Amino acid sequence: MDFLKGLGAARLTAMVAVTAALVGFFGFVIMRVTAPQMTTLFTDLSMDDSSSIIKDLERQGIQFEIRNEGSVIMVPKDKVTRLRMKLAEGGLPKGGGVGYEIFDKSDALGTTSFVQNINHLRALEGELARTIRAIDRVQAARVHLVLPERPLFSRETPEPSASIVVRVRGALEPNQIRAIRHLVASAVNGLKPQRVSIVDEAGQLLADGTQTDIDQQVGDERRNAFEKRMRKQVEDIVSSVVGSGRARVQLSADFDFNRITQTSDRYDPEGRVLRSSQTREEQSQTSENNGQVTVNNELPGNQQNQPPQQPKDQSKKTEETNNYEISRTTKTEVTEAGRVNRISVAVLVDGAYSKNEKGDLVYKERSKEELDRIAALVRSAIGFDQKRGDQVEVVNLKFADAPTVPQINEPTGFLGMLHFTKDDVMYVIELAVMMLLGIVVVFMVVRPLVKKIIATEEVAALTGGVPAITDETQAQVAHAQQTATMIDVAQVQGQVHAQSVHRVGELADRNPGEAASIIRQWLAEPQQQQ
Repeated sequence: MDFLKGLGAARLTAMVAVTAALVGFFGFVIMRVTAPQMTTLFTDLSMDDSSSIIKDLERQGIQFEIRNEGSVIMVPKDKVTRLRMKLAEGGLPKGGGVGYEIFDKSDALGTTSFVQNINHLRALEGELARTIRAIDRVQAARVHLVLPERPLFSRETPEPSASIVVRVRGALEPNQIRAIRHLVASAVNGLKPQRVSIVDEAGQLLADGTQTDIDQQVGDERRNAFEKRMRKQVEDIVSSVVGSGRARVQLSADFDFNRITQTSDRYDPEGRVLRSSQTREEQSQTSENNGQVTVNNELPGNQQNQPPQQPKDQSKKTEETNNYEISRTTKTEVTEAGRVNRISVAVLVDGAYSKNEKGDLVYKERSKEELDRIAALVRSAIGFDQKRGDQVEVVNLKFADAPTVPQINEPTGFLGMLHFTKDDVMYVIELAVMMLLGIVVVFMVVRPLVKKIIATEEVAALTGGVPAITDETQAQVAHAQQTATMIDVAQVQGQVHAQSVHRVGELADRNPGEAASIIRQWLAEPQQQQ
């Protein structure tokens, strides 16, 4: 207590403030260093899914952070895999819609057929929306299905239709739009891709649900893919001759998307084959009787004695019928859509550059032979057909800007060897800054405070042999104070430090009687020596 009273109120308050600041600073550093590294658990969550996941995390006592107004949830990195499996076991996240889980807890006995049909439609729409959201660039989706029932006594069945609203990041490719239409059409019984309409969040019609639209998209994609592939081939072969970035190629292909079916029959008269043969033969004869017709002649015994009769007329007829099969060839040719009618290629190449005596670049046009060789290479690359009407044009002109070769800056040095990520670098920098602040606080605050406390203890040790103050010395306090102010500091520099002298002065102010006794003792010592 005497030591604390000797420090004074100001210094005691300063020591308490510095100690509290140090405790708070080092506590923050320890908490920040020991805090777990947070990573993303789920992104693009709906409010219902976010609320359900937060309740589950609070029940488990897991530390988490919420960002982007609840659409992103952060959890410790070492627990993210286990939490995802645990939440998936509970059916989270649900995806912001109702799926087939609507039938898990429903009472089938007390539900009407109308409610069951509505629930089935809702579940089908929700499952399709979840599947569409799994496609790249699709952030959210909503599906509306129209499944009409067949009216009674009707021969025609109404066709189902679907409309889809998507929210995308960037823009969907044409093949992605066609994939969504076929995906929905394959999942719904009787639904055709041309009956599916797609709209984005800006109200732009991506697919209007017509047959011509689908055919046109397929044709455009096929033509664009063909032109892109051929253009790349021509650019590669020309750039290898004139240099990278010193050639421009434009290619246009004319396609015929008509589908033609042709059937032809051919008969070969020489190629006969006997199919059936029929033969018919007829023979007849007549005879003349000169005898009279009597009873005697008609008796059986009398006919044996008669002479044989000679035939009068005899005929024979033969008829043959042969059936032959004539050789017949039936040929059916189907020409699919997407035939190339004509290809037109325009190639623009830059000239050659060389340095003159002054070191400046001088432009030089390419020779006609070189251009002809380039044109021959282009014809071979595109499969040139003169009968088809293909055209190839190679022109040499000076480019406005000289092409520059892009440089790839790869990480070198320490970061290149260790392949640190941005998060790792920021974490190391944060630790280094905290360590530097800790060192500054130790040397600028703690060290001077410790030196002051040690100096105070030294002064107390030096004044430990002071005799006790008696009642006789109380009258001399005022005179001692005046004498203490007149002491030359130079006389005591060899005995105590300047800081100790300052401490002695403070002690003399608090105990003037003791100080006066010490001074008298010091003044009496020289007289005794004399």
